[in-house]
Amino acid sequence: MENTGNFTTKIIPLLDEKAKWYDTEELPRLLEGYRLLHACVKTLFDFLVKKSLITPDPYKLDKKINDIKAPESKQFVETERSVVMGQRFSDYESMLDFLSNYYKFSTAHLNLTNIKKLMELNNSFHWANFTINNSKTNTRVLANIVAEGRQSSDTLTSSMIGDSLSKATKAMNDITAILKDYTEFRKEFYKGQIRRNVFTQSGFSAEKAFSSPTEELAQIKKNFAAGMGKATFISELIDEIIQEDQGEKKEEAQNKALSKMTINSKKQKAKQEEKVDTKAMLIDAILTLGGLPSVLQAILEKVKANHDIHESSNMTFFDKFKRALRKAFNLEEPPLYYPIIIVEHGTGAKKHEKINYNQFIADIATKAKRYTIFTQKKSQGYAKITSMDENKLFDFLSAQITDCNRLLVLLNSLDDFFKAATKAQDRSRIKGLKIDITNMKNIVVKTNQRRSDYASYVEEREQMKRLGISI
Repeated sequence: MENTGNFTTKIIPLLDEKAKWYDTEELPRLLEGYRLLHACVKTLFDFLVKKSLITPDPYKLDKKINDIKAPESKQFVETERSVVMGQRFSDYESMLDFLSNYYKFSTAHLNLTNIKKLMELNNSFHWANFTINNSKTNTRVLANIVAEGRQSSDTLTSSMIGDSLSKATKAMNDITAILKDYTEFRKEFYKGQIRRNVFTQSGFSAEKAFSSPTEELAQIKKNFAAGMGKATFISELIDEIIQEDQGEKKEEAQNKALSKMTINSKKQKAKQEEKVDTKAMLIDAILTLGGLPSVLQAILEKVKANHDIHESSNMTFFDKFKRALRKAFNLEEPPLYYPIIIVEHGTGAKKHEKINYNQFIADIATKAKRYTIFTQKKSQGYAKITSMDENKLFDFLSAQITDCNRLLVLLNSLDDFFKAATKAQDRSRIKGLKIDITNMKNIVVKTNQRRSDYASYVEEREQMKRLGISI
């Protein structure tokens, strides 16, 4: 009995210390893992919807999520693939969004029951074995769908999807490792709570309990509800408590439990000594713009098509005659300007501008070519960019973001112009730019967020230095 009291005195503070470590270190890391996974899944989901390979759940926004639930995994007929996988993958993405933005990752909330729910969700899709031969229905079918989408995509888009799959695998590996260790801790924490809350109940007779294993089990059962409330009675873990108190190898069992409370000091030290590579943060932000070439190419083709439709629709006989003469005498076409209206964001003020059409499409083509360099790590252009110092990199990145935002404004206005200025009988032939503009905007927003993360970190570091604190 005395030995048991000493063990309880030792284990309780260690449990509290490790719980604090999980709350401040490991569980925030777990949250970041789910956020990375969600970003990858969202990229895949949007890609498959754009390719019309899955049908998004029309009731997605109406569903209220209050708890963790894995999507359905039953077999289904092939003809229903687009709709069924659209709903399941949509449910999976929504659940990851819930975890990333609303779920509370803390030792007070993340108990063994909730860990089980997370593990079931994690098993919905096997990212580490994402193949068309996977034995699990959801993984196998989704892998087939993604493979189909990549086959009909350009190299850059296919590479982007491959990168998302790779990052999803890494995120899930990190999540699984953290949850595995945390599960072991929660078992010890559960046992500690029984020692803390059940053994201290007025109805708990220590004299009877420690007279025999049978009596200890009887006393725990008798006082369990009073000490543990609605917690589940886990026989396996209760038996471990009794073995630690009265088993033939109780000292070995106690030492094993105490050893589990050791915080990985090497890992902590490494984390403290880890220095953030701020230049790498900037390069990572710049590389995000590598997703723009395919988007800009699609925009370029639509703008050219819309230009041809508009000119054909509005050209008079005299205009056609003048064009024929210029072609016959090999004369250059005069500059063509399109009058557009720009609505300023925030104020709603309208401003009239003119776009030089030929110069505009040449500028888009130049940008597409420039951003392709960001995906060619062995090119001279890439080497030149990465050799810049941080200040020049930051200025270069800021200039690209400003340039892209300006282009987005012009594209929105030009889209409106084509739709309004083309004659009614030809207006249905005009190719809308809104989806492409949204795709471009998403890339620019992500790039800008990474630039902001860099700027915030540098500012925080400078403030710490002024206070005499190194980070």
